[in-house]
Amino acid sequence: MSGKKIMSSFATAEVCDAHASHLANGDLRALAPVFKIYGQSRAFSGPVVTLKVFEDNVLVRDHLESKGEGRVLVIDGGGSMRCALVGGNLGQLAQNNGWAGIVVNGCIRDVDEINGCDIGVRALASHPQKSNKRGVGEKNVPVHVGGTLIHDGEWLYADSDGILVSRNELSL
Repeated sequence: MSGKKIMSSFATAEVCDAHASHLANGDLRALAPVFKIYGQSRAFSGPVVTLKVFEDNVLVRDHLESKGEGRVLVIDGGGSMRCALVGGNLGQLAQNNGWAGIVVNGCIRDVDEINGCDIGVRALASHPQKSNKRGVGEKNVPVHVGGTLIHDGEWLYADSDGILVSRNELSL
């Protein structure tokens, strides 16, 4: 079952209510409400793939060229507001390769194109300038995004109310 289908059966607010003990012990964490909503999928979920880059999106493209299999790419872009890490071409690539969503601790561009893609995207803002192309970054490492530490393989749940990260897949 894909992450998208699992998430459609419940909302992040309900998850918080049903899993208060997991919130208390840190197994379930809510990201700070700093992300803007893009893409056609308002709600999405899936296992996390982490990436740490700074103003360079070569590794972002590399990841999105692989089969997404319902996963969510979480990009720690250092919160940079000086260029975009994801644009319309990468949004389309993510959709075509089966990614459930992308969360960017940084900026995106080509907002209208991304909003036409059948994926969920969260980012801090939009910026018209493209990123550098050096290929520098780290894959599958713990990242700090939205005020919380996120590990590769954890589960992310996003909807209009916010973004949650869980150590394990959740059910109600």
